Order: sequence, then C-alpha cells, then structure tokens
Amino acid sequence: MDLNKIVRDNILRLKPYSCARDEFKGREASVFLDANESPFNGPYNRYPDPLQVELKAAIAREKGIPSPYIFLGNGSDEAIDLVYRVFCEPGIDNVVAIQPTYGMYGVCADINNVEYRQVPLGEGYNLDADALLGACDEHTKVIWICTPNNPTGNVLDRKQIETVIELFDGIVVIDEAYSDFCDERPFRYDVGRYDNLIVLNTFSKAWASAAIRLGMAYANPAIIAFFNKVKYPYNVNMLTQQEALKVLSDRRRYMKWLITTRQERDNLMPSFALLPFCQKVYPSSANFFLAKVTDAERIYNYLIDCGIVVRNRNNVALCEGCLRITVGDAQENNALLSALRKAPF
Repeated sequence: MDLNKIVRDNILRLKPYSCARDEFKGREASVFLDANESPFNGPYNRYPDPLQVELKAAIAREKGIPSPYIFLGNGSDEAIDLVYRVFCEPGIDNVVAIQPTYGMYGVCADINNVEYRQVPLGEGYNLDADALLGACDEHTKVIWICTPNNPTGNVLDRKQIETVIELFDGIVVIDEAYSDFCDERPFRYDVGRYDNLIVLNTFSKAWASAAIRLGMAYANPAIIAFFNKVKYPYNVNMLTQQEALKVLSDRRRYMKWLITTRQERDNLMPSFALLPFCQKVYPSSANFFLAKVTDAERIYNYLIDCGIVVRNRNNVALCEGCLRITVGDAQENNALLSALRKAPF
C-alpha cells in the first residue's frame, strides 16, 4: 500500500514539533539546560521520554512485536483519534464500522467531522465481510472492527476479517482490547504481513491498569511514524511509564488475574442464565457478557438501588433489552447474583 495516497495532504506536509528530548536523543549529558525545566523536585521536574523507548522494549518482549511497530498513547482513545487525524479529511472522507460496537469510534468521527457508516452484524452478532465492504466508496479511508466485540463479547470470524483486510484499499483497524481473555491468535502478529492493518490493545483490561491510561497501537513502522508525527510531544507521562514497567515485570500476577477472571466468567454466566428474568446469555470471550432480560430498565435501576452498577445497553442497536455485565472478583459476582435472586420480579 502507498500510504501517501491515503494520508491527509496537510499531514504529509506537516513539520512536527521537535521537542528538546528528541534533539538530545542518543547522546550523554549530566546537565540539562535545554527544556526550560525546573532544577528542583527530581525526577519529576524532567519531561518524560517522548517515544517511551524503555517501555516499548518491555512491551515488545511481552507481546512479541518489535518496538518500531508499537505506538503508545493516552489510552487506546488517543490512537483512535489519531487514525482520523492522519487519514480522514474532515467533511470529505468517511469510515465504516460494525454495529453494535465500541462507541468511541463514532464519537471521534463526530469530533473530526468524518461521516460514520454503521453496518449491522448478522445473526449471532456475526461479521459479513461483503456487507462491510459494500458500505465503502471511494472516500472510505478506514474500517473499524472490534474482536472480541464490545458490547457483544463474541470473537468475530477470522476469515471474514482477513477478507476485509485483503480487499479493502484503506486502513483496517482491529481493536483487540479484550484479546487476552480469549484463545484466538491475536491479529497483532499480522501487522508485518498487512501494510494497511492497525491493531489496538490496552493496559486497562487484562493488565488491570485502567487508571494509568495507556493504550497501544501495532502497525507497520510507516504508520507508526505518522502517529508519532501528529501526536503531542509528551503524550505518555513519566508516572504512567513507570507503573506500566512495574506491571509488566510481574507476569505471574498478570496470569493469575487472567485465569481468575476467566474462571469467574465461566461460573457467573451460567448462574446468571438461571435467573427467572434472564432470557439469554450471549457467548463471550471477553471479561464481560451480554444478557437479554425481560425488563432491562427495571433491572438496571433495581441494581443501582442495591449499589451495584452494570451497563444498560437497552438503547443500543441490536442490543435491545440487554444488560452488559462486567466480570468482577468472586465477592462482587456473588453480590450481583445475591441481589438479583432477591429481586421482587
């Protein structure tokens, strides 16, 4: 793929901001008088590494992806926004996404004044590559796919996704925020194979670090270079980088969290399905599941009164009458079931 044909003209011409640490990179120094920093309160007086070299190296070892293929942002939402800012001309271009799916794809489209086209998933929330490609035209720059999908929880068919990547003459973004919770081979291993593929991942889910706001995008180095060109200079702060390194250093704890969450999911879903007002629990390969109930609004409000918050998806297309339930720890899951078993309906 010739990226120059799909990157916005102003981004191709853009001269990025050159921060002090970019210019200094690769040389030794002991006195820093280049960035107008305070000499006090070290180490927090210094700007963080703008390209997060040490952290990317640790992520590369963990994820099996070379550092040049990695972009780090302030949550995955930064990478989502950068996709629009790099590839989509406001008021002219459009993107295509599955429906239902993660809401930020549409929000960022609106913020960037880019038409957002939604293609409903088929029976069982399955992906139809032909339907997705059929919604595209000469101004479609990006296709958004989330797998396991949010809010449905299911893994989308790999062959259908590969068809989209291979036939679409634009950028395909696959959001794998929940991929740690399933057994499917992640698409991040394919970014060296497909020049038009961007894969998103996050520290917010399986790594139990939503508060540090760290998202990852994997893509060929040419795309990563455009992201680094457009991003703000110090987009990932020092505290986030330090905490991420700390979390990555304890893989045994991560695996314990992951195994426990999957076990709790596999216990909670059949128990929820036995509740008298539950009509269906949809298959899930994430750390949540979607359940169709007799009265989503009433059950949601009842749980709120019990001090328990779930996600009401009743107003989302193809999720009418549904609640999305995050899998908590054993105590939280038992509290949910206990409250629902006592429900006066």
